[in-house]
Amino acid sequence: MSYRLVCGIETHIELATATKIFCGCATAFGGQPNTRCCPVCTGQPGSLPVLNRRVVEYAIRAGLAVNCTINEVASLDRKNYFYPDLPKAYQISQYDRPICENGCIALDGGKRIRIKRIHIEEDAGKLIHIGGRTLVDYNRCGVPLIEVVTEPDIETPAQAGEYIEKLQAIMRAIGISDCRMQEGSLRCDVNVSVGGEGISSARTEIKNMNSVSQIVRAIEYEYSRQLSVIEGGGRVERATLRFDERTGSTVVMRGKEDSGDYRYFPEPDLPAVLIPRELVAEISACLPELPAARAERYVKELGMDEANARLICRYNAVAVFAERVFSLGADVRTATNLIVGTLYSLLSTEDEREKFDIFVTAEDFAELAELVAGGKIGVTLAQMTLTEMVSSRRPLADFRGRLEGMDENQLEDLCRKAIECNPRAVDDFLSGKEKALSGLFGFIKKQSQGRADIREAERVLRRLLKEKQ
Repeated sequence: MSYRLVCGIETHIELATATKIFCGCATAFGGQPNTRCCPVCTGQPGSLPVLNRRVVEYAIRAGLAVNCTINEVASLDRKNYFYPDLPKAYQISQYDRPICENGCIALDGGKRIRIKRIHIEEDAGKLIHIGGRTLVDYNRCGVPLIEVVTEPDIETPAQAGEYIEKLQAIMRAIGISDCRMQEGSLRCDVNVSVGGEGISSARTEIKNMNSVSQIVRAIEYEYSRQLSVIEGGGRVERATLRFDERTGSTVVMRGKEDSGDYRYFPEPDLPAVLIPRELVAEISACLPELPAARAERYVKELGMDEANARLICRYNAVAVFAERVFSLGADVRTATNLIVGTLYSLLSTEDEREKFDIFVTAEDFAELAELVAGGKIGVTLAQMTLTEMVSSRRPLADFRGRLEGMDENQLEDLCRKAIECNPRAVDDFLSGKEKALSGLFGFIKKQSQGRADIREAERVLRRLLKEKQ
């Protein structure tokens, strides 16, 4: 029998508003526990919510960026459930009339992941487990979220990872969230079931995952687990799961709820949200160039490699920096290689790349790239200089003495020294082993501290070695 993965993802994205969705409390990450909350966000009797207009605008911006239809009328609803991090015992969310519906995100291979809806809601608090006790921090209560819900269109774990990366890049580019998964500002619930002809498999939901690698591993495991159950003649039970990173397996937390279990009903303290077409048009006109469109432009207009274009456009801060560098006339290929090859090796985490605090100006970077493109310095020297600029936070002017390169006489003397100090490599080359030149190149790079132009050095070496034959 032929089986297939059926997967959909619900992504909760914390919005970068200054205040919460229904009150004036600050939304900043961290802070002393229970100092950024008030009667409204903790559900005290007599308190009344007031909807934050910016939350609605950000939701519209998100919807437009992923090709959604924006509804003219949306409503707010109470989602009822009891959990210690939800002091009101209900969450204000949206049920049958969300702000955005029927969008999509295209993956690199052309696969389109349909987005069923985007709605706004308030976040719950945070449970902290210490020494067998559980503490509650209500600072996060009322922080505004959008929930992006896909159709069950994801067919492989890799597609799930790519979808999250693209969604994350889009939300960052339009400026509504930092989407830092390690801080919980982007969290995913993944629904997994097994499809195939004549198969009716129950769906399980893996909750609160906060890294792309975790999502991919969890889907791989859960799909394999469900296949084993089905092929063994068993039945997959509907359940809410968590992913145990230590064991790489899913663990049952509780039975899976249906929408009826939440007893949704219209929020009595908040009226319907009316969204004028003029507001939608105004927000649409202000949307920036999105990552996919920018990457396509880099390929078509600048001749950039597709993979590098995607790597640069994945991080909004990097793309803004690159745009400035290109506008200064820097060679695109050289600048791109220095960004993807050197800077990305120095900024190894997603957070570091998104922040992109390199303390190097676009002007200095463009000048360094042009020195390489013009053959005045080698790539190795440029990489070494750029690395030291980042680590020392010093400008290019402090390294000019190093960037003067070598004159013809200095280069020839160094090549002669390389031949003299590496007799085995010389003998190998003279016996027909072309790769032996790399040993001489390494010597020259090290002795010149990257100042030597290796292309010119190769010409000199070949001339000197020919004289020895």
